[in-house]
Amino acid sequence: MHEDILSLTPRLSRREFAMTTLAAGFALSTQPVAAETITTDATGLAAGEVKIPVKDGTVPAYRAAPDKGGPFPVVIVVQEIFGVHEHIKDVCRRLAKLGYLAIAPEMYARQGDVSKLELQDIISKVVSKVPDTQVMSDLDATVEWAKKSGNGDTAKLGITGFCWGGRVVWLYAAHNPALKAGVAWYGRLSGAGKATDLQPKYPIDLAGEIKAPVLGLYGEKDTGIPVKDVEAMREALKKADKPGEIVVYPDAPHAFHADYRPSYRKAAADDGWKRLLEWFKKNGVA
Repeated sequence: MHEDILSLTPRLSRREFAMTTLAAGFALSTQPVAAETITTDATGLAAGEVKIPVKDGTVPAYRAAPDKGGPFPVVIVVQEIFGVHEHIKDVCRRLAKLGYLAIAPEMYARQGDVSKLELQDIISKVVSKVPDTQVMSDLDATVEWAKKSGNGDTAKLGITGFCWGGRVVWLYAAHNPALKAGVAWYGRLSGAGKATDLQPKYPIDLAGEIKAPVLGLYGEKDTGIPVKDVEAMREALKKADKPGEIVVYPDAPHAFHADYRPSYRKAAADDGWKRLLEWFKKNGVA
C-alpha cells in the first residue's frame, strides 16, 4: 500500500533535474577571471535566485529588478554555454539598474551543472542533450513567472543572449509572437554538420518565421561563426522581409562582450550594449 501511494506521487529524480540551485561564482572552465571583469552591485535592487515553475518541476533562475516601483519592462537573459554563472548574473544587475526586470533561467537544469566542467565535457555531456523544445518551453514559463510576479510588464518583453544563448534569441524570436525585440550576441547562425534531433534548426532555417526584430552583434574575427554565415543571415532576413539588423565588429573575436575573459573587447562591447538599449527602446521594451 505504501509503495502504491508513492507511485502515484509526482517526484523529480536527480536525472530529471540535476540542478536545483544556481552555481556560485564563475564557471571553472572560464578561470582565471580577467582583471577587467565588471562587477555590478545590487544596491537599490531586488536581486537573487528564484524558482520558475515549469511543466515538470522548477528551474532555478537569477532575477534582478529595481527594489521600488514597477511593474518593469522584462528582459530575459539567456546564458552562455557556461550556464547562469556570475557574469550572466551581473548582466541582469546591469539591466536592473536601468529599470528592467531581468531574469536568467538555468537552461541546463535537467541535464547537469556545467560550472565545474571543462569546455569539451560541457558540450558533450550537457549541452548536446538539451532539446530546443525544452528551452522554448522554459522561456515561455519564465515569461509567465514574470507576469504573475506582479513586478514585470510582459507587454514590454525583450530577450538577449550570448554565445549559446545568442542562437536561442533567434529561435525564440521565431517562437513567441508576443516578443517585442531580441538582441543576439554572437549566436551561431548555421547548423551545417551540427544539427541534431534535439537541436534540428538554426536561425538561418527560421529566418522566414521571425516574429520580432532581432539585433545581431557579431565579431569579424570569430573563428566559429564565419562572416559568410552572417551575410547569409542578413540576406535571408531581407528575402523574407523580416525586421532586423546585424552589426559586425571588424577586430572583435567571439565572446567580445565577456569582460571576464581574454576575448573581451571594450570598444565593441560598449557599442553593442549601447545598441542593445537603443534597440529595446525603439521596439517597445522600455
